[in-house]
Amino acid sequence: MQAEATQAGPGWRWAPAWVLGFVALWPAPGIAEAVLALGAIVGIAHLVQARFRGSVDLLSGPGWALTSVLFLAYWLPEAVSAIDAADRLRALREAAVDLRYLPFLWIVASAVADDRGRRRTFAGLALIAAAWTLDALVQAASGTSPLFWAIDAAKQAVSGRPMCTPAQVAALDRLSGVLGPCNLKLGIVLARLSPFLLAVAGQRFGRIGWLLAAVLAGLVILLAGARAAWITYALVLVWSGWRVLGGRRLFAVLLLGVGLLAGLAVVSPPVAERLHRSAIALTGEPQGVDHALSGRTRIWSAATCMLRAHPFNGVGAPGSQAGNEGPALHAHQLVLEILSETGLFGFLMWLSGAAMAWRAWRYAGARSREDARPAMVALAVSLFPLNTHLAAYSTFWGGVLLLLAALYAGSLLGREEP
Repeated sequence: MQAEATQAGPGWRWAPAWVLGFVALWPAPGIAEAVLALGAIVGIAHLVQARFRGSVDLLSGPGWALTSVLFLAYWLPEAVSAIDAADRLRALREAAVDLRYLPFLWIVASAVADDRGRRRTFAGLALIAAAWTLDALVQAASGTSPLFWAIDAAKQAVSGRPMCTPAQVAALDRLSGVLGPCNLKLGIVLARLSPFLLAVAGQRFGRIGWLLAAVLAGLVILLAGARAAWITYALVLVWSGWRVLGGRRLFAVLLLGVGLLAGLAVVSPPVAERLHRSAIALTGEPQGVDHALSGRTRIWSAATCMLRAHPFNGVGAPGSQAGNEGPALHAHQLVLEILSETGLFGFLMWLSGAAMAWRAWRYAGARSREDARPAMVALAVSLFPLNTHLAAYSTFWGGVLLLLAALYAGSLLGREEP
């Protein structure tokens, strides 16, 4: 009887494929959002029924609890901030719409709650990351991303309009890959998927496979131009490489990465410009620091003012799009975003969610921690506070963060094993 409980019912064999389909459709955000909503609608009745009859055929009791707690840590600050938000109607609407993330978390966690589902899902994420990496390398060599070209051609055939405007294509100054010139998040997204790619490459092909995947993905992330992605990927390399290579070999790999970055600065003007801009920050002059951070010091100052004016629950999420004329239109820093949009209440809720996630990791068995390690690394580097970030309460990035949280919870605290 207990052995039967470890196998998901026939209706849930689609969960890993649904998760992979959602991720693979990120280049088409509208369709990806529709897939998310459809999966939540289809699955919510079965999920609620399974949960309240005490069934463990989808998740263990601790798994149900952790996914629900992580959702509440994300959603409650948003809901409370809407009470007196600067744009109350918008904030209330966003909070109501984001309730769909609760069944989303449950479904994603159930997809990786047993060995078979976890292997399929993590291998699928690694395959997606590998495909996007190779596609971006083709773009670097030829100037065209085959995957984005196919998506754009399909879009024009259906609607008669391209994915991106001619102005966006003309202004492209970095590697855009499958996401295209109008969605310059390739480096940021690939850095978050890289723990799955490196884990699978290391498991299947050993150190050589890990090194090859690390170099190819790193080259794409550097050419994609987002310095936040560079920091994220460096953290991934340290975390993953320490276990695979050991300290000395990892140090050699990091030196190789620095050399690769220096070489790219010689042949790639955009990479050189970003390195030069970063170096300006070392002068210590306010204008230089602001230029190096792409105008973010002004938006950080505005976010601080929002917190002072609304210390308990902030100005409402999403509500920190400050009225400045600089290139940064939201806090671009996770801690400041949470504090300015959801106040001290929201910050404490996020800390509580992080504490529960850490507690679950601490008390899990060694095998469970090993199973969940790629998802844990991806989630940890995505929330690393000493970096810049996309908006946590935006539709796209909020979905990414909650996906990683659910993968972590489901793989760490899956179904009960006999």
